[in-house]
Amino acid sequence: MQKNRCGWCIGDELYEEYHDTEWGVPVYDDATLFEFLTLETFQAGLSWITVLRKRENFRTAFDSFDYKKIARYTEKKTEALLKDPGIIRNKLKVKATVTNAQAFIKVQEEFGCFSDYIWSFVNGKPIKNKLAHYKDAPANTLLSDKISKDLKKRGFKFVGSTVIYAHMQATGMVNDHEVGCFRYNEVTP
Repeated sequence: MQKNRCGWCIGDELYEEYHDTEWGVPVYDDATLFEFLTLETFQAGLSWITVLRKRENFRTAFDSFDYKKIARYTEKKTEALLKDPGIIRNKLKVKATVTNAQAFIKVQEEFGCFSDYIWSFVNGKPIKNKLAHYKDAPANTLLSDKISKDLKKRGFKFVGSTVIYAHMQATGMVNDHEVGCFRYNEVTP
């Protein structure tokens, strides 16, 4: 039986798998939140499928997104990453990943965990939108503007409002599954 999915993922097996199992599921685990934040920063200016296809390469290159290790990356390590054809080799984004790991740890020190910090913007509960079509989803909102501004104030890089809204969608802070999608009520009943 054919599942009714959000239109953006239809026709690509990797996209459909990601949509069916991960996208929009509330994430409260700091390690996973850092992974998504990192991948979203690399997506800036690109399509998500480009990043998704390189996800395993990113995991290998960035020590399984271990932010404690990444925070200690040296110039030599970042130069090696820029030679890795398996990832997106953008110098500013690679350096931003190290900076963001350091800022991530500072947020943990202040709030106990990054999850508590980021989820505080939505009072710990996902926002459930009612989109008839995925193209109705905004690229950013006043809330993503606010989170972006706060992250930048804390030293994060490549965390513009559009990147942050995509992060909110991916990690379930906002449910932007189409109302007719089989995942709409599964991710946030």
